[in-house]
Amino acid sequence: MPIESILLEKLNDGVAPAPSLRLTRRDAQLPPIPGKVHAVIGMRRTGKSCFLRQLQADLRATIPPERSVLISFDDDRLSGLNLAQLDFLLEEYYRRYPESRGRETVHWFFDEIQLVEGWERFVRRIIDSERVDVVVSGSSARMLSREVHTSLRGRGMETIIRPFSFREFLRHREEEPEASVELATSARRSRLEKRFLEYLVEGGFPEAQGLPQTLRVQLLQGYVDTVLFRDIVERYGISQVAALRWLIRQCLRNPAGSFSVHRLYQDLKSQGHGIAKDAVHAMFAHLLDAFLISAVPIATESERQRNSNPRKIYPVDPALISAFDISGRSNLGHTLETVVLLELERRRAEVAYVRTSQGYEVDFLARHPSGEEELIQVCAEAGVADTAARELRALVEAGRQFPRARKRLLTMTRDGLPREAPADVVIEPAYVWLLTSPNHKQGKGAKKRHGNNQP
Repeated sequence: MPIESILLEKLNDGVAPAPSLRLTRRDAQLPPIPGKVHAVIGMRRTGKSCFLRQLQADLRATIPPERSVLISFDDDRLSGLNLAQLDFLLEEYYRRYPESRGRETVHWFFDEIQLVEGWERFVRRIIDSERVDVVVSGSSARMLSREVHTSLRGRGMETIIRPFSFREFLRHREEEPEASVELATSARRSRLEKRFLEYLVEGGFPEAQGLPQTLRVQLLQGYVDTVLFRDIVERYGISQVAALRWLIRQCLRNPAGSFSVHRLYQDLKSQGHGIAKDAVHAMFAHLLDAFLISAVPIATESERQRNSNPRKIYPVDPALISAFDISGRSNLGHTLETVVLLELERRRAEVAYVRTSQGYEVDFLARHPSGEEELIQVCAEAGVADTAARELRALVEAGRQFPRARKRLLTMTRDGLPREAPADVVIEPAYVWLLTSPNHKQGKGAKKRHGNNQP
């Protein structure tokens, strides 16, 4: 079948009423900046295509359906598609709807468009010459975060789609709380705590929801293998696959662990892998670009100190921890810390960890887009007096170094709250914080423990 005929088929599907699908609504939003190409990116299988369908459905609630067009290029019949054929698609649309050209904004959603060589030139041209809004999405193999900005020459705005947050996890099960979590009944809180403990194990990849553990582990390990081979090995011509696989497993098996490239290099050498340090640097960067892991630096104004100190490594989803844990004793505290870091990233915070001059460490210093600073300590066993005292002492010491920052201690459950704390430290279960709006103000109907309040 000629490619033009396939494109006509795609166009027919793109303007037709969308099939009735049960899609869990995502909380991600496109930045409200006109004249930009919106690039929806993220690790494989996080729901980017479904997010495009959500955006299309939202638009079709207010405009005629033919002015919101979704075209998927993930079709082997379109192999070898060129820019002239993309032009054919555009011109065919305007032959059908000539009254829209130059008068009405047409919203184009191009899914997996990175499969078309030179797609960015086509997109830049129609943004400049037509009345269009354009959203593109693609796998991280060919549409990495930094490459979007380079190829679109400053015209691109990225939106990262991650696995489900805890709120989206509950929404998927039709259990999203409608009212403030702080005002929930004791029975409702108990159910939320049960679901939260499940979320720490099951994670947020959409296809993994509700699967038995054996199948979930198999699925998630398959995701990582796909990232390894398609997004890194094939793309960058990596020949030392065994070393890369070892590096991935070390990162996923040691969440919240401190890693330095030098130490990874030494460990690889001890394992018998003959590899250059520069190659380890490159592999580590590829894992970050593929959205498989996040790296949190130490909080310092010195670039030299930031580069010389180890970074803390976290996986993109808490379920990857148990999927790659060989001991069978996954640390729930590190999993909880991972969930908090991922939520801070969703809230677009700039995140670092703090090490004080006294040797204390605070998990996160978050600088929010509003300019507010927040010191966050994560403690799964805050009900243990000695543990709580140590974590609170670290917060107090870090607060002297960052006096503008609010201080917060996040625990696993409500019955794990410490009995006493400094008056300026907010203490609450992590699931309450996860389900609270970032704009939530301290003390608004909160059932948190401040100062020396008793249970």
